[in-house]
Amino acid sequence: YTPYSKAYTDKHGTLLRLSLASDDRYRLYQPLESFSPAIIRATILYEDQDYYEHGGVDLSAIVRAGWSTYIERGRRVGASTITMQVARLHWNISTNNLRGKGWQILRAMQLSRHYTKDQILELYLNLAPYGRNIEGVTAASLIYFDKKPSQLSLPEALALAVIPQNPNKRNPTRASNIPALLSARKRLFQRWLEIHPEDSDKSSQLDLPFTARAPEQLPFTAPHFINYVSTLRSHWDHGYTETTLDLNQQKRLEQILHNYVNSKRSIGINNASALLLNYKTMSIEAMVGSANFSDQAIHGQVNAATAKRSPGSTLKPLVYGLALDEGLIHPMSLLKDSPRRFGGFTPQNYDKRFMGPVSATNALIESRNVPAVDLQARLKKRSLHELLSNAGVTGLKDRSHYGLALALGGGEVTMLELASLYAMVANQGELRKVQALAPEQARPQPTKQLLSKEASFMILDMLKNNPSPRQLQLTSNDSKNQIAWKTGTSWAFRDAWAVGVSGPYVLVVWVGNFDGKGNSAFIGRSAAGPLLFSLFRSVNANIGWQVEDSFSVEAMNLKKIDVCSETGDLYQKYCRSLSSTWFIPGISPIKVSNVHRPIPIDKASGLRACTHRPGATEMKVYEFWPSDFIHIFEQAGISLKAPPRYQAGCSFTDKGESGPPPVITSPQLGVEYAIRREVEADRQIPLNAIVDSTTTKLHWFVDESYLGSADNGETLFWSANAGEYLMRAVDDFGRSASKRIAVRQIH
Repeated sequence: YTPYSKAYTDKHGTLLRLSLASDDRYRLYQPLESFSPAIIRATILYEDQDYYEHGGVDLSAIVRAGWSTYIERGRRVGASTITMQVARLHWNISTNNLRGKGWQILRAMQLSRHYTKDQILELYLNLAPYGRNIEGVTAASLIYFDKKPSQLSLPEALALAVIPQNPNKRNPTRASNIPALLSARKRLFQRWLEIHPEDSDKSSQLDLPFTARAPEQLPFTAPHFINYVSTLRSHWDHGYTETTLDLNQQKRLEQILHNYVNSKRSIGINNASALLLNYKTMSIEAMVGSANFSDQAIHGQVNAATAKRSPGSTLKPLVYGLALDEGLIHPMSLLKDSPRRFGGFTPQNYDKRFMGPVSATNALIESRNVPAVDLQARLKKRSLHELLSNAGVTGLKDRSHYGLALALGGGEVTMLELASLYAMVANQGELRKVQALAPEQARPQPTKQLLSKEASFMILDMLKNNPSPRQLQLTSNDSKNQIAWKTGTSWAFRDAWAVGVSGPYVLVVWVGNFDGKGNSAFIGRSAAGPLLFSLFRSVNANIGWQVEDSFSVEAMNLKKIDVCSETGDLYQKYCRSLSSTWFIPGISPIKVSNVHRPIPIDKASGLRACTHRPGATEMKVYEFWPSDFIHIFEQAGISLKAPPRYQAGCSFTDKGESGPPPVITSPQLGVEYAIRREVEADRQIPLNAIVDSTTTKLHWFVDESYLGSADNGETLFWSANAGEYLMRAVDDFGRSASKRIAVRQIH
């Protein structure tokens, strides 16, 4: 068994690393067709001119060499053919005595009997010594000339061809050896011209200064990435591994990240990581696993790209995508950012405040926790946990372990997994496997459709409105590329994240400490956001990319509609401001806005008139929010201008002719309530409904029996018995709603 080195190159063939074989030698195996004709011909010409003529042993040459060496006692003359040298190298035969020489001849004859000339020549070119601990043309070509053996020039091929006969004295990494090497090469070139006179014009190339790289000068580039790639290849794989890395992009990321960390050390930022994924090809083009691979103080050899960390709020866009697909929202739907308890979970926002009613787009880019948790709780068809499992996120525990905290960073993902999820969105909801190996070395992978094209587009369309970090000095060129991005901050300020899509790239940035130590400076927007934008400027400069460039919007089930900016409902003339939003026909929820309503105001008294009387009254528009939103406005400290009270004498019909009916929220539809008859507290079912702001009291009925009334926004409790019932809520204007429920008794 002969161990071999492994060579890793970037997508352009540039060497990133050449590893030592297990016996501490540089040795790479390549098939004969991978070598340039020049090195093959030069080697045969110098080592064994009659190689294709003899049967592996040149008897006449052996006789001449033996006579000169042992009879005439003159200069030692070699007679080893290429086949004999392969036998010596392969079986490690000592040929300093006649017994060893005889054994070498027998082994050479054995090789000739079992292998073709080309196979034996291939073995020689892969095993011959080329100075120091370098064996084989491939390793020598890479180390000395930074070239594959197929790319060798004639002067380089001639130089390599003469080394194996005296590798110690012709080793090109020692300056004292260069004259002997060049002299031998010159003699070989003269012989070469006898056979190839057409190459006489290349003689001037042999006069150029000769340089060769030493093994100590080999590159050690993108170490985290190479270590990651090595885990993807079998231990037995050897030779070249062509990767997807783009060395130019890698160097840009490394330099910008290094400068950024140096500029932020005063606030405790000592480490960061970045991953650049081309989502069109799913190729990793750059991976900076830490700020400094060699820095033990920051555990620099840990690769953040493969480490499991809490992603903070970076998974929220996926919740919104699922909600868009399920028809719970559209981008301008009004959500509630207010204190709320979900079972035993009471989510808080980062700023400890609540915005009140907020559009889905603003809730997402402002990273409000309550709306995201509420949407997650309302998902019925697919959960976030199911989507992550289907996307191949590893190490997930049962869904019950996370509850509703999963969207807020309750689980853990790697940078690679996070990049894959955002690439899925950018690829119109289609999950594809991340690639680190060149296409011809990577295995084809199946794809999965995890989100609709429409939802995927709307996610990025929402995220593109996320403003750039305030402390970033923007230039006129920054507006040329849209960046759809999201931040995340993990619990106790352990991780700061920023993930963005722009051009053909998904870029993931992490700032933190590998020992898990928190820092109040580790905030996604302020710690990771500026680095994300700086990197995007460099790798994706001025291509004029827009979100719609990655989607065929015209071919999708999408329409743009006008909505009322304040409510997210279809625009009507009394709404004060107009916005447009994308909408999935047949799926997205939509209704005509009835919050803004014109009412007649008596000019003389300023009171609300019973009916409009031209000349005596004027029509003014007021906001009539449902009771649940009025409560949220109050919690957020937002005061609404209420319409004046009615004039005396207005009839019941006058007061109730406008406004929507109640919407029963408790008891819930489709829920079977279980009670224990002997425990009174278990029999209490809360009765709640959303009502129009004009409602003052809500009356409750069960079947035909009257239960009682509650003021607007208050709860009435019903002591239930087992059975099936028709619940009915009637407001004080006669507007009503009903719902059937089932109650069963347990013991």
